[in-house]
Amino acid sequence: MEKAIEIKHMSIEHFDESMALSQFAFQYKKSADELERSKEQFAAEPTVRYAAYVDQQFAAQAAVLELQAFIGGKRFDMGGLAGVATWPEYRRQGLVAQILVQSLKEMKAKGQTVSFLHPFAFGFYRKFGWETYTENKLYTIKTEQLPVRSKYEGHIERFGGSLNELNDLYEAYASKYNGSLVRSEFWWKYRINVRKPGQIVLYYDKNGSALGYLIYEVKDYRLSVHELIYLSEQAREALWSFIAQHDSMINEITITVPSDDLLPFQLSNPRIKQEIIPYFMARIVDAEAFISQYDFEAASEEIELSIELSDEHAPWNNGCYLLRIAASGKATLSKHGENERKLDAIKLNIGSFTAMLIGYMRPLQLSQIGHIQGDIIGIKRLQERIPERTTYLPDFF
Repeated sequence: MEKAIEIKHMSIEHFDESMALSQFAFQYKKSADELERSKEQFAAEPTVRYAAYVDQQFAAQAAVLELQAFIGGKRFDMGGLAGVATWPEYRRQGLVAQILVQSLKEMKAKGQTVSFLHPFAFGFYRKFGWETYTENKLYTIKTEQLPVRSKYEGHIERFGGSLNELNDLYEAYASKYNGSLVRSEFWWKYRINVRKPGQIVLYYDKNGSALGYLIYEVKDYRLSVHELIYLSEQAREALWSFIAQHDSMINEITITVPSDDLLPFQLSNPRIKQEIIPYFMARIVDAEAFISQYDFEAASEEIELSIELSDEHAPWNNGCYLLRIAASGKATLSKHGENERKLDAIKLNIGSFTAMLIGYMRPLQLSQIGHIQGDIIGIKRLQERIPERTTYLPDFF
């Protein structure tokens, strides 16, 4: 007998069964106080929560957080997929697939043109159109390898003020990267405070202007830097000098930085441990709407390119398009008619399209590994108009 499957939205009434599955699937146990805080967050956080029921039995779940991300310095509405879990007896029955397809439809309807997620397996989510969009660089630095302490103008002050001051610094820094989150007051309260415990200090220049901050924790002779945010080289040097002041307390420090970080070049001994860690995935939810918001590089003239895009799980993106990029950098993506398929079209899937436009991969790189096919001249013209920006995400969900 065929099983009856329903995909429903969850509300606070579903908290207990959702939390039971989460604790099992992600292998953690919360105290009574932690559960109460999680329930408060569950009720208040702007999120669409999905549940799959099989014969009226709760079987799987996922959530889409209503977020924004910086791309090209602009804010894009983004659906953050999180908490995907299935009870073992219901796995490999396509339940998560049904939730993902339903969530994509609803993200499109809400104007969330892009979606991010942290994958348990990259290959699994690639099947549904998500692709790697950012990686982190993790340094492990022995105390004797730390940057040399230097005198600096201004001063370091322990944080005791408004989150707005931190957020202003964060946004000035994060908006330079593609794929960093726009943080709300709620995010600072429930996410940053919990995931990044410890001390917070700010750097002020000689005029009293805040130009950077550090969130860090010292434990078991290790200093873990949770965030190092700076708006000038002077601020960066001052904060690293402050870190080095802890040398008598620690054996090493760990810090995760953007992939374009240049610290090793600035060290007297650059032979520190460096790890490159693929981190989050992204997928464009609505190609036409995304392009309408996206800023290409300005140039002396308008160009037109034919794009053949494939997207199995968001069929509204499937098809042949005319990409028209104005001299200003504004662009439109409009579907060709059925009889207008172009032989010289640039062909790619939604994952490669996403990685290319967010800036993780360049068109010619994708062409080299066979992820874009088509006229090489057209691919080069496209590359010239896509801005080069490093991708970075200093958050988790």
